[in-house]
Amino acid sequence: MTTFRWGILGAARIANRLVPAFRAAGGEVVAVGARDAASAHAQAFSDRWGVPVVGGYQDVLDSDVDAVYIPLPNDLHLPWTVAALRAGKHVLTEKPYTLDAAQAREIAAVAAQTGKAAMEAFAPRFHPFLLRVREIVRSGELGEVRVVRSAYGFSLQNAGDIRWDATKGGGALYDVGTYCVNTTRLLLGEPHAATAQARWTPGGVDLGLSGTLEYAGALVTLDCGFDWGSPDTQRLTIIGTRGTLDAGRVSSPPDGEPVTLTIRTADGPREESCPAADAYTLMATHFQQAAQGVVPPLYPPDDAVAQMRVLDALYESARTGRRIDLQS
Repeated sequence: MTTFRWGILGAARIANRLVPAFRAAGGEVVAVGARDAASAHAQAFSDRWGVPVVGGYQDVLDSDVDAVYIPLPNDLHLPWTVAALRAGKHVLTEKPYTLDAAQAREIAAVAAQTGKAAMEAFAPRFHPFLLRVREIVRSGELGEVRVVRSAYGFSLQNAGDIRWDATKGGGALYDVGTYCVNTTRLLLGEPHAATAQARWTPGGVDLGLSGTLEYAGALVTLDCGFDWGSPDTQRLTIIGTRGTLDAGRVSSPPDGEPVTLTIRTADGPREESCPAADAYTLMATHFQQAAQGVVPPLYPPDDAVAQMRVLDALYESARTGRRIDLQS
C-alpha cells in the first residue's frame, strides 16, 4: 500500500499535534497552505516540520495529496471541507465540525456523493482510558447510570484570540464544551432533550455555558468556560445505582502518562491505571485505514451531524430559555 499523503489547510496551533501523529500513523505530510503563504508564522511552521508551504488553501487541494486536515477557524470548516471533498480528497476536520447541524448535513451529503472519507477530529474518543470508561459503564458495574457530570474550562486571556469572535464561530461550547457533549454521546448515546444557560460577552460569545442533557434514566450536566480560575479544568463523574467513577484530563489526556480512574462500589474503592497513549496518533491511524478501506469508519459524517444537533439545542436553549426536544 502506498504512503498516505496529507496536506494541511492553515498553520494553526493544533496542527503541531497532528503532523507527528500523521507521521507516527505511517502517513506523510507533504503540503501546507496558508492565508498568507509568505508570513513568518507559515514559514516557522514549515521550518519546524520540514513541510513546504505550497501557497494558499486551494493550492493544497490542487496538489498530489490523499487527504487534507482542516484546523481553520470554525466558520471556514464547511466551505473548505466541501471544497476538499469535491477535489477528491479525504477530509479530517477539526471540531466543531461546522456552525450547525444543517451545515454538517451538507458535508455528509457531499461525502456520500464523492465516496470520500470525512470525519470530525475528536481525538479523546480513541484513547484507551475513555474506551475503558465506556466498557465499565456498559458492563453494569456501576448499575444503571443516573448522573453524568462533565466539565472543561480554562482561562482564555488573549483578547485578540479568534475564539472571542462570534462571527468566526467563537465561544466556550464550540471550543471546549463540545468535548463534554462528545464524551456523553460516546458513553450514553443520543440525548432526548437539552436545556442550557450561558453568560454572554457584549459581542455575543458564550463566555461560559452550563447545560443539561436528558436521557431516559439519566441526567447529564456539562459546564464549560473561558474564565475559570484554574489554568485547565477537566472532570468527569459518573453516578450509577451501584457505584461511581471519577476521572480527570478527560478531553486532553497527557501524552506519555497513564490515566487513573477512581471507581467506588459496594466492594470498596479501587483505582485503575489506563496505559499511556497518543490519542492523536490513534485517531490518525484509524482515519487513514478507513480512508483506504482497511476498516469501516467508526465515526462517519452522520455522527458529526448528531453532535451538531446537540450543540444547536444547547445554544437554542441558552438563547431562548426553552427546553429543546431532540427526539423530533
